[in-house]
Amino acid sequence: MRWLKNLLKQPWIISLGSWCIAHYMRLVFKTNLWTRDDWEILERYWKNQKPFIACFWHNRLLMQTYFWESSTPFHMVISAHRDGRLIAKTISHFGIKTIVGSSSRGGTQALREILAALKQGECVGITPDGPRGPRFIAREGIVQIARLANLDIIPCAYSTSRRKVWKSWDRFVFALPFGRGAMVVGEPIKPPRSKEEFEKVRQLVEKGLQDVSDRADALCGHVPLR
Repeated sequence: MRWLKNLLKQPWIISLGSWCIAHYMRLVFKTNLWTRDDWEILERYWKNQKPFIACFWHNRLLMQTYFWESSTPFHMVISAHRDGRLIAKTISHFGIKTIVGSSSRGGTQALREILAALKQGECVGITPDGPRGPRFIAREGIVQIARLANLDIIPCAYSTSRRKVWKSWDRFVFALPFGRGAMVVGEPIKPPRSKEEFEKVRQLVEKGLQDVSDRADALCGHVPLR
């Protein structure tokens, strides 16, 4: 199926695909009745113009753009893989910028760009288990960024009552329209004060993300997704 892989690399295919996905996301958002839990946490940071690092599991990517309601520029860290290019083009329809890189490709350059954006007072979103997993395991990179930038990490998750959970490595949550939705924000996690605290903060990120995911699922009538 090499011809198909080559076709999916074509810029016009990526542009068309991103346009379709962005319009589908708008349909899902407009046709679900949304609950926002602890939304005031984000509002407090926005009001005080305090930058932060947003984080979410890879399987909750689809509707994450709707967590952003601020004029402060927001960047998503996206893989350089073909899927990453499609995601980057899709979220550009919502005014969200991208930083290309991951733990396996372009990591050093991505780190420089992340820190530069945060230093300018902008915010960054990271999937600490992406782009390839293991699922629901937070890597240490997000903790390192938090320490270098001396900024808080805020876990976020969404769920919808009508959805499909794909049989992918991350158990991707594909939201469906015409139901109920929940967007949940977790308590901010302080950056580590020393390298000895890295593992403790990494575990807090992992637990925080699982907690907001479970709360979002419960609000939509689902059992915790594992």
